[in-house]
Amino acid sequence: MEQSTVIFGIRAIIEAIESGSTLEKVYLQKGLRGDLFFQLDKILKKNKISTSVVPVEKLNRLSKHNNHQGAVAKISPIEFVDLETIIEDIQSKSKTPLFLILDQVSDVRNFGAIIRTAECTGVDAIIIQKSGSAPVNAETIKTSAGAAFKLPICKVDHIKDAIFQLKAADIKLVAATEKTEDSVFDIDLKQPTAIIMGSEHKGVSNSILKMADYRGKLPLLGEIGSLNVSVACGAFLYETIRQRR
Repeated sequence: MEQSTVIFGIRAIIEAIESGSTLEKVYLQKGLRGDLFFQLDKILKKNKISTSVVPVEKLNRLSKHNNHQGAVAKISPIEFVDLETIIEDIQSKSKTPLFLILDQVSDVRNFGAIIRTAECTGVDAIIIQKSGSAPVNAETIKTSAGAAFKLPICKVDHIKDAIFQLKAADIKLVAATEKTEDSVFDIDLKQPTAIIMGSEHKGVSNSILKMADYRGKLPLLGEIGSLNVSVACGAFLYETIRQRR
């Protein structure tokens, strides 16, 4: 964890949140109590900021100080964008939108690789959920080859909320899943589209699959039953390019 991305002290963290800074995660000392802590806890829950309860030794390592008051926060190296704003902006340009929804992809290397491929294939924005998603940290940015600074990333409370907004904007939802007989090569990706990729272990969740307009899979000709999510994502995005050329 880079020192420049870390702030420590309960008051400093509260002030950072109130000033609009984007916090990736807050680490709290196990057993922390007191009025100031409860004020911080209330603000964290209100803003739905990810937290982790850890021993004091970890806080000492993260902050490189002992006066952290039991709280250390990591500041996101990027600013997340508002989904409604980005949808309106893209549609105002009369462009055929291409969004990418990541349903709780949790590995930072997969996330970084996906961001890199998405930037190379003309994706307009990536949508992730606040909880359960890989953080945008130094390793994510390194794996993305800096693409995380170039491609808008939207962080939403729930993926379902994003889907409702996209559907309202007449954007079709295409879920990548093995739970279908339909090939991605038979789906019309020339229309305004949002591609949904699932987590490394569970794929796209069933509740999200039910909301998709289309479900598509890639042919697997070997004995392995699935592809790495970043590889599968690349195949879906390049099929989109092929159809739109």
